[in-house]
Amino acid sequence: MVLLQVMTSGAQTVTRLAAGFYHSLLLKSNGSLWSTGWNLYGQLGNSNYATAYPYGTNLPVQMVASNVTAIAVGGGHSLFLKSDGSLWVMGWNAYGQLGDGTTDNGNYETNRPEQIVASGVAAIAAGLNHSLFLKNNGSLWAMGDNSDGQLGDGTTDNGNYETNRPEQIVASGVAAIAAGYRHSLFLMSNGSLWAMGNNAYGQLGDGTYNNTNQPVQIVAGNVTAIAAGDQHSLFLKNDGSLWAMGNNRAGQLGDPTVGTTNSPDEIATGNVTAIAAGSAHSLFLMSNGSLWVMGNNHYGQLGNGTDNNTNSPVQIMASGVTAIAAGYGHSLLLKSNGSLWGMGDNLNGQLGNGTYNSTNQPVQIQ
Repeated sequence: MVLLQVMTSGAQTVTRLAAGFYHSLLLKSNGSLWSTGWNLYGQLGNSNYATAYPYGTNLPVQMVASNVTAIAVGGGHSLFLKSDGSLWVMGWNAYGQLGDGTTDNGNYETNRPEQIVASGVAAIAAGLNHSLFLKNNGSLWAMGDNSDGQLGDGTTDNGNYETNRPEQIVASGVAAIAAGYRHSLFLMSNGSLWAMGNNAYGQLGDGTYNNTNQPVQIVAGNVTAIAAGDQHSLFLKNDGSLWAMGNNRAGQLGDPTVGTTNSPDEIATGNVTAIAAGSAHSLFLMSNGSLWVMGNNHYGQLGNGTDNNTNSPVQIMASGVTAIAAGYGHSLLLKSNGSLWGMGDNLNGQLGNGTYNSTNQPVQIQ
């Protein structure tokens, strides 16, 4: 029998958010890790598999009691770091995205946290079926699906489309990472932006629509933050401007004049402080704490009270928002008073509000 602690409001507040296809991870101020939503592959790490609809839990349950410092969510897998720099994984592993050396032994996943690296990991990112991490020395490592070159190791077509163990891609100097559906982005310490993988919609921003299996420099400097969606990418510059590239057919780039673009397109000229890219929607915060959204709204993930897409940024909250996360069809946000909010798809309980009802307006979770 597995006993699960359900999250209730209290002194320990949520400080970090991560949203995947149909599940979410929450990190609290005491270092505890909580998960909610889809658990068909064990991605919640609660030693269970949800094998019947709704395939998960609709209230956050505690997975790790303390010492967690960072979280990342992919299509059906999850990653987290502990304060000792160790990397832990759980969930779907058919492409080796967990990095534990397995894929083909008849057990394609793990439903409890598994340690992959013992120490020295500084940052993590998860795409659909691939994972990235940084070490303290600035080296970039990757594992999982590489069918479009998203690992950046120079291969794709040798009959082995993935690696099931961490593989070093860049030896030093990497400062930040982001993983999309089948593409990856990273920042170097000099502020340059690099990309690799699928580029069918121009999401790499290199001026072409050609995939690449090696890192390509997109911007030479001044980039401070990055985010990767299914087929689009966002980044911030040090002047607070927001830039986007890739697929815009649902309006996720926030530019009503383009359908797709294969080079960076300036969306906001300044004062943007944080960004998040979902499957086909985007969120960003301004320096005054206001929340802005654009793109696909089929599930109400924009939180504007409708189910209509928008191809221009729309303000949802005027102030007080401090952190954001975007999944496939849902969005999460934190406010300065410590409250946690969600909107959008909730058919698998990924909002964690105790229901399986989707919502097109923000609902308070904690």
